[in-house]
Amino acid sequence: MARLGRLCPSRSVLLLCDLQERFRPIIHCFPQVVSAAARVRQGCQALGVPVLVTEQRPEVLGPTVPELGVQDLPKHPKTSFSMLVPPVQAELRARPQLSAAILCGIEAQQTTLDLLEQGLDVHVVVDACSSRSPMDRAVALGRLQQSGAFLTTSESVLLLLLRDCAHPCFRQVLQLIKEQVPGRELLMGGPGGL
Repeated sequence: MARLGRLCPSRSVLLLCDLQERFRPIIHCFPQVVSAAARVRQGCQALGVPVLVTEQRPEVLGPTVPELGVQDLPKHPKTSFSMLVPPVQAELRARPQLSAAILCGIEAQQTTLDLLEQGLDVHVVVDACSSRSPMDRAVALGRLQQSGAFLTTSESVLLLLLRDCAHPCFRQVLQLIKEQVPGRELLMGGPGGL
């Protein structure tokens, strides 16, 4: 049977990869990516999905941007290009029921491949992910899809997690979905898209 990529809050984790100050001027559509990632973060936290945050060499590249809204969450510093450093691996292992990872951030290709290799379904939120250039972003998304990742959007991932308008968090998440997230430049068929 084909993998369907279903999401369940109790079996999912949200990974926020390196959305840091120093990247603001050099990552394609950085403000739009952060806005979409913040939307996903808010929805996931409302639905009880754990959130893990990494920072690439924070002493050089600065802290996570404040508008992401993760000031109260631990940040895992790293030098590798994958988020799967020992503290993150330990947090994933502590959740034996885990079947899916939702990924937002920058240059998240190696993280996705590592998660796929561990047998997790990986949902790459395309309006919440980017690279230095539109071409690199498009090629990376294509590669990740070929490798078995599910490409999705911030709205779609929240609806997949909700599953039903009878969910007690429906109205709260619906407000997030209704918010206009800028990101036309990140559309799959538009500039910088696939």
